[in-house]
Amino acid sequence: MEAMQGLFITGTDTGVGKTAVLGALLCALRRAGRDAVPMKPVQTGGRRGRKGLTSPDLTLALAAAGLSPDASERRLMCPYLFAPACSPHLAAAQAGRVIRIAAILKAFHRLKTAHEIVLVEGAGGILVPLNRRETMLDLMKALALPVVVAARPGLGTLNHTLLTLRELRRQGLRVLGVILVCTRPGRRGWIEQSNLETIRRLGKTPVHYMGHLPALSHRNRPPERLPTQALREAARWLKLWHVF
Repeated sequence: MEAMQGLFITGTDTGVGKTAVLGALLCALRRAGRDAVPMKPVQTGGRRGRKGLTSPDLTLALAAAGLSPDASERRLMCPYLFAPACSPHLAAAQAGRVIRIAAILKAFHRLKTAHEIVLVEGAGGILVPLNRRETMLDLMKALALPVVVAARPGLGTLNHTLLTLRELRRQGLRVLGVILVCTRPGRRGWIEQSNLETIRRLGKTPVHYMGHLPALSHRNRPPERLPTQALREAARWLKLWHVF
């Protein structure tokens, strides 16, 4: 089997748990001895602090994995960073910039030269515009990485998730699985269980469930570690996907 270059973690929407999935997979890989690092090519809703504008998603993933890259590598991990919390193309326009896929690919390959595996997290869903002509899906096709889809487990997820899976496959991308991420406290009920089974059947792809991760909220301090159960689940997914 060809050595894995990385994974692309996308979502059916914004706020569906992509960063939670990224953090869990990153930690599981590093615990297994793999030199894996995160990448957030485009971050909107950046946070201003003493060190300037930072990416909250990247900060959470790095903190969860115990990584402290220098400033130059952090710029490679997040080449496009904007303050407005809106679509990438709109945030870039507000800043007088244009998001270019070629620049993201260059940053990815520089990271890949220094590390074994790069886990890339998208922004929003797969058809979120990056510029006037290209969407997140165009970036995914350019990177050509296996895809993991993060989705909500509850009401409304069936249409969003099945449409996402259909378009990814139509564009020739390899989908490893769907992770239903519980982003609110509470137990999984009969609707969530039915959704899992329905997506698995109609989406024709492995579907897994990740329990609530309260420490991975942007309103909280970055976690020192992820819940043990999340790491166990992530390690299990990676084995199922033959990553290690």
